[in-house]
Amino acid sequence: MSSSSSSSSSSSSSSSSSSSLLSTLQLPLKPIPGDCGHTFFGPFRDRLAYFYNEGRDKFFENRIQKHKSTIFKTNMPPGPLIASCPRVVCLLDAVSFPVLFDTSKVEKRDVLDGTFLPSLAYTGGHRVCAYLDPSEPKHTSLKSFILSTLSARHHKFIPLFQTGLSELFNELEAQISSKKEAYFNTLSDTMSFNYVFRLFCDKSPSETRIGFKGPKLVDKWLLFQLAPLGSLGLLPNLLCNLEDILLRTFTFPFFLVKSDYKKLYDVFYEFGSSVLDEAESKFGIERDEACHNLVFLAGFNAYGGMKVLFPGLIKWVALAGQKLHKKLADEIRTTVEVEGGVTLSALNKMVLTKSVVYEYLRIDPPVPFQYGKAKVDFVIQSHDAAFEIKKGEMIFGYQPFATKDPKVFENPEEFVGDRFVGEGEKLLKYVYWSNGRETEETRAGNKHCAGKDLVVQLCRVMVVELFLRYETFEVESGTFMFAPSVTFKSLTKVSSP
Repeated sequence: MSSSSSSSSSSSSSSSSSSSLLSTLQLPLKPIPGDCGHTFFGPFRDRLAYFYNEGRDKFFENRIQKHKSTIFKTNMPPGPLIASCPRVVCLLDAVSFPVLFDTSKVEKRDVLDGTFLPSLAYTGGHRVCAYLDPSEPKHTSLKSFILSTLSARHHKFIPLFQTGLSELFNELEAQISSKKEAYFNTLSDTMSFNYVFRLFCDKSPSETRIGFKGPKLVDKWLLFQLAPLGSLGLLPNLLCNLEDILLRTFTFPFFLVKSDYKKLYDVFYEFGSSVLDEAESKFGIERDEACHNLVFLAGFNAYGGMKVLFPGLIKWVALAGQKLHKKLADEIRTTVEVEGGVTLSALNKMVLTKSVVYEYLRIDPPVPFQYGKAKVDFVIQSHDAAFEIKKGEMIFGYQPFATKDPKVFENPEEFVGDRFVGEGEKLLKYVYWSNGRETEETRAGNKHCAGKDLVVQLCRVMVVELFLRYETFEVESGTFMFAPSVTFKSLTKVSSP
């Protein structure tokens, strides 16, 4: 392959542009602070601090204070024995973070889950699109296939989602009426899986052999891949070491979920035939590989993302309070009346609703981590210093710190519903939730989330349908594994005129 020659020219170009930029900004070039410690005991020490002794955000805050730098070296989970090299250069500011989107400098090969790659048995032996770097030829064909699949179904996005939301809200009301509360996550998961399956397969999963088991099948498949990166958060301190050993000594074997995955694969193979036909005829992708990519797209990327996305959205809108609820309700109902329904045109005119969604994606991005391996030597900058990254080093970005950078956002820890209204729209280039800037487009040649625009659209529709139906609502929220957990305590329905 020609990677060495291209890397060489990229290195030269990168070095030249970095030197030019440094001389312009006159930032001091400093060694990257941080001590990763002993090869085995250092990662073990850091992951105990990360999961149990300090907690995720405090882990990063403490090291920023210790090193007086938003760029430093540390270890990221899971570490040995699962990941032989857990050492990373950590980026925690809005200036340095975007280098993770620059595929001329960083390689995105097999870094979706960070410093380890789950067994390819979980994806039928294939490295699916999410694990590929854009420089790999198969990436372009697979991502083009995904983008084409979404584009062909754009007319279904809103009506299908409205149907699902109506079912979800009806069940929420029934549970609150009978039990005085309703756990949102389970209802949201069911709605999300049904939506994704209907979108790609033109069928309700209840009409197939998996029936109503879809969410549980996917949850188990996801958990067994991602368990080394999470914590139940339920054990007392004395048992934390036991949980750490159980989750992060060895990866979970695929055979424990083999039959579950086979059921998912079979229903997508059968009912997603029109999608798979296009993959074969238009993009030259073998049917088996296309189906494993479709299962990953639907189960990991879409449904897995929605498991975090929708509870987080509900949590933050609820916490914003009744004053914002009234403003949203007024904008939404007025616009829908003028436009004659919840159309794309109507959604685009709801400036406060759009801003609220972007503010949620800024303050609590559903996928908080980004990884990339340096392809070349280059210089990276924070707000006040420059550092040299060496080829081969793993770079890690914790997104919530980059998108809550106090040197970019005023009151960064506060949920400000109208932050991105008017002049505030200029700040959208610092919203990084989708593995790219919000202001940039998804293309086959980059690693921007293929469903970026759909995610934003669905969040808007959820907020719109919520306030077409209710005046305000209250929830209790917590955290379980990777997602916020949300329980509705009250819903105030819109009064009849």
